Parts: sequence; structure tokens; C-alpha cells
Amino acid sequence: MAEHQQLHLQIQDGQELDSSKDSTVINQLSVQSHLQWWLVLALNITLLISGQAAATLLGRLYYDQGGNSIWMATLVQSGGFPILLLPLLITYSDRTRTRSPSTNSLGTKNAAAVTTSRSPSFAILAFVYVSIGLLLAGDNVMYSYGLLYLPVSTYSLICASQLAFNAIFSFLINSQKFTPFIFNAVVLLTFSSSLLAVRGGSDGPSGVSASKHVLGFVFTLGASAGYALWLSLTQLSFQKVLKESFSAVFKLLFYTSLVASCACIVGLFASGEWRSLKGEMEGYRKGRVSYVMTLVWTAVSWQVSSIGTVCLVFQVSSLFTNVISTLALPIVPVFAVIFFHDKMDGVKVVSLLIGIWGSLSYIYQNYLDDSKSKATRKDGNALSDSVPQNGR
Repeated sequence: MAEHQQLHLQIQDGQELDSSKDSTVINQLSVQSHLQWWLVLALNITLLISGQAAATLLGRLYYDQGGNSIWMATLVQSGGFPILLLPLLITYSDRTRTRSPSTNSLGTKNAAAVTTSRSPSFAILAFVYVSIGLLLAGDNVMYSYGLLYLPVSTYSLICASQLAFNAIFSFLINSQKFTPFIFNAVVLLTFSSSLLAVRGGSDGPSGVSASKHVLGFVFTLGASAGYALWLSLTQLSFQKVLKESFSAVFKLLFYTSLVASCACIVGLFASGEWRSLKGEMEGYRKGRVSYVMTLVWTAVSWQVSSIGTVCLVFQVSSLFTNVISTLALPIVPVFAVIFFHDKMDGVKVVSLLIGIWGSLSYIYQNYLDDSKSKATRKDGNALSDSVPQNGR
């Protein structure tokens, strides 16, 4: 530990590191930092996939057992934000020094550079939180309508189109490269969703007409576009406005969820749905306790998913985050067939396979970018080692 501290002091003071011992310590620090980065990445991926799958299934359960309030189903998607108070308190001390990492072709960030940045003004922060929060609220409303009018398996497969939208927004907003493999993913995922649109509404939830099935498709497709825009704007906020630290991640999550929840509460009272909530709870098929617990755990699941989502945007990129989000697609339809007896016919299977193919196409592009980045770094290190230092 003392050697590590001495090495850090030498780096800060600009002292030369010539000995093999110092080089060994540097390599150890690099390996530890790299391993820690991958562990955090794996944790965030797990949070996103598990939270998204659980929240989607619980949302369908709410409707199937007698829940019918659109605004309540929307509120729980952001209303679990108080659980963010604990990580906010933990990361509160990270305010004066912030990481400003460089980004490679994958969007992966180099945590070596640490700089001191100036905090944005209150007006700018308020604009960012309010605008992203309102976009989140509107997006959640569309998702609620989509889940009401569609079987959960169809709903989850249509959500694959968010990757196509995100590729476009990332190109326009975040200067993301648009390679043939990414273009292939966009086309395949768009085609995957189109298959479900033209097949009709024969497998919709009971009591849902074909016209409402189509409306559910339109709402879900719009929500997918809104979600993709939300991810890209979140990445832009980290790049241009917010501090690059996990403290900023949880602040963004907390305040945007607060704004979205306030908007949903206004919608709940303005629509008059609040008057029917007591009767909805009394008429819930599994009982009042189950009604409350379904809403509570749905809210918790969405917040768990949101933590993984925004942390991945911060740690890598919005487009990578959306690819990980689509990995939940094979999970949700399978559980929907088991628990909700959704039909998994040939069209859905083909749509699912095309969606997975599109996702793998983008993942392969990430692999190519990563390999190229490693080769570039290796060549750069070899070149620097061949150049004499200080005239020696």
C-alpha cells in the first residue's frame, strides 16, 4: 500500500518512473482498475436485465388481476425514486473532484484522467432535470398504454425497435459511428417489429379489440422511440453538463424520477382516476395486500432497472445500454408464456430470432471496435517504448 501511495505521489509530482518495480506497480494498478470496471459493468447489466424483466411481468400482472389505471401504472415506473436516497448519501462526498475520462471507439471510458470541473448553474441543472423528467413521464405513459393493449410477449418484442431508434439518435446527437453492422441491426430490428404489426390483434388480452391492439402497437413503438431519445439525451447531459461521476448518475436519476412522478400525480388527479383507486384495490382479484405489493415491487423493479440503465450510459454509451436492454427479450416472452399463457406462435418466434440476430450484429460491431482499439493501444505502446526517453 505504501508503494502504491508513493507511486501516486510520484505521478502527481511529475517524477520519472524508471525502475522495473514502479512499472510492476503500475501494471498491477491497471489490472485492478480494469477488473473493477468489468465487475461494475457486470453488476449494472444484471440490474438492467433483471429489473426490466421483473417490472414488465409485474406490470402485466397488475392489468390481468383487475388494475386499469393508466396513470397509476405510469407512476410506479418512476415513483420508486426514494430508494435512491441511500446511494445519493453514499456518493454525496464526490463533488469537488470529478472524472473526465476519454472514450474509445466502444464508448468505454478511461478512468485514468482526473480533473476538477466547474459545477453547472442551478438554471442549467433545473432545465436538464425537468426536460428529461418530463420526457420520461411521457414515455412511461405510452409504455403503460402499450402494455394494457398488448400481450406481454408482443409488447416486449416490439420494444426491440428502441435499438433502431437509438442508433439513429446516437448518430445525430452523440456522434456515434454508423457502420454496416449497426445499420444491419437497425434494419433487422425494424423488420422484427413490423412483423408483429401486420399480424393483427388476434392474441391480444381479453376484451381488447383489434383497433386497440393496433393502438397498443403504435404507443409501444412511440415509447420505444422516446426511450431511445431519453438515453441519448442522458448521455449528452453527462458529456456536456453534468459531472462525470457516480454522484451525478444518482442525482440525475433522483431528480428526473421526481419530476416524472410529479407529472404522473398531476395526470392522476386531472384525469379523475384517483377516485377509482379504492374500488380498484377492493376489486383486485388477488386481494388488497397483493394489489399494494404488486405496485410496490413494480416500482422497485423499475428503479433497479433505471439504476443499471443510467449507470451503463455513464460507464459506456447509450447505444451499448440499449443493446443490453434487448437481451431481456428472450426472457420476458418465455416467462409470459409460463405465467400469463401468452401464445408463442411462429410469427413471434421468427420476430424474436430476427431481433436477436439484429442485437448480435451490433454486439459483433462492438467486438470489432474493441479489437481495433486494443491493437491501436498496443502499437502506440510499442512505438513509445522504441523512442529514447530524455535523450538516453
